[in-house]
Amino acid sequence: MAGRYYEGFTEGEVIKHDVRRTVTETDNVLFSTLTMNTAAIHLDHDYSAQTEFGKPLVNSVFTLGLVVGLSITDTTLGTTVGNLGWEDVRFPKPVFVGDTIRAETEVMALRESKSRPTQGIVTFLHRGLNQRGEVVCECRRLALMLRRPA
Repeated sequence: MAGRYYEGFTEGEVIKHDVRRTVTETDNVLFSTLTMNTAAIHLDHDYSAQTEFGKPLVNSVFTLGLVVGLSITDTTLGTTVGNLGWEDVRFPKPVFVGDTIRAETEVMALRESKSRPTQGIVTFLHRGLNQRGEVVCECRRLALMLRRPA
């Protein structure tokens, strides 16, 4: 099992995920159109050229999904029961086609479940960084995790 059980996390630890991903135009166009986000800032090069960015922005919800996805193998693959919520999602820098995103996860808190003795709640702070080391996405995620089998 690639993911960790609840007991495998330590509050304050930072996990630097090895897998990185370069964002493509197909990623942005497909994700934006599949989710019905037809904002010109994501899909229209002519419109985007006239904005302060000069080119299309990558859909921020794609960025969030990518950053969390890059963390899964090292954290929750096969050991999570489900997501309980997302808090304080921020995008301090834009993402553009061609940017390479990497992720790191900080374990913010651990709490045993009162109603589910075989599970615990982990609060993760996921950070996405581009190839220049700039934070492009940050969010807290609460995950209901399996405890190690007895």
